[in-house]
Amino acid sequence: MSQITRRRAIAGSAALVATPFIATGAHAQGAWPNKPVTIVVPFPPGGGTDAFARPLFAAMGKNLGRQFVIDNKGGAGGTVGASVAARAAADGYNYFMGAVHHSIAPSMYPKLDYDIEKDFVPVGLVSSVPQVIVVNPNRVQAKTLPELLEHIRKNPGRLNYASAGNGTSHHLAGELFKLQTKTFITHIPYRGAGPALQDLVAGQVDLMFDGLGSSAAHIRGGRLRGIAVAADKRAAAFPDMPTAAESGVPTYKVATWYGIWAPKGSPAEATTAMANEMRKAMNGDDLKTMWTSLGTETPNLWGADFGRFVSAEVKRWAEVVKTSGAKLD
Repeated sequence: MSQITRRRAIAGSAALVATPFIATGAHAQGAWPNKPVTIVVPFPPGGGTDAFARPLFAAMGKNLGRQFVIDNKGGAGGTVGASVAARAAADGYNYFMGAVHHSIAPSMYPKLDYDIEKDFVPVGLVSSVPQVIVVNPNRVQAKTLPELLEHIRKNPGRLNYASAGNGTSHHLAGELFKLQTKTFITHIPYRGAGPALQDLVAGQVDLMFDGLGSSAAHIRGGRLRGIAVAADKRAAAFPDMPTAAESGVPTYKVATWYGIWAPKGSPAEATTAMANEMRKAMNGDDLKTMWTSLGTETPNLWGADFGRFVSAEVKRWAEVVKTSGAKLD
């Protein structure tokens, strides 16, 4: 995979709103897919969802010699795009790449016009990456989590954190952090992780609780400083970055995961073929290497098992929302 493609996958800065991935490989006429496949990504280019969607569907396009079109539809913490995807034709050619945010949304948005558990067919898990606490090094001098906590406590309410929007994992991760550390940071919601990261890198906000996949390139480039990873163990891609537990906050663990669904009623033959082709692409050397660089391992959770995982996440985040008292800003 070229360096240009890698940078696009991680930053998304040159991505169009709807981007086709086309290849010229042979494919049996009549087999799925025999026309373009559309994947709604419910956030703008440049965020974590986009960082995994683009290389995955580029690889699938190359393998199948067919067109995969990513349609970015951001807004309202990813719920706008989810609503659009839920109403798409259930013909096996429309899919939705959602995230952990969509298991949080039912507890944050009481009037959603879709149900993530009832209006979609679960296809498979694409990735699950730990969240990381990142700061703009020009705005926040802290290099460790204890130093950051000391700075926050000495300046209550003066620091702020960006999120991908109300009700996203970035938002809830921040609220959980505040709850567990008994601190206060002002929440600044954006229309996706991409715009939030852009402002963090530009120095418009102080810090972010982000998925490691979308922050990785900025940490490596020195544009952001990784303070701690919210996981049981250190990330293989960043072995020098301690966990929150190692840094004095033992219960702070948050992961950002991404998955694929189809609208309810989509043909089983098509969704099964989609899962099989995803598995093939994700087990290829290029994507395995890229997934590792983005802080995740290649997952193996498909169909009904993925659906049960999502249901468990809906319950888990409902409890976090209740305990933290998180509200829409």
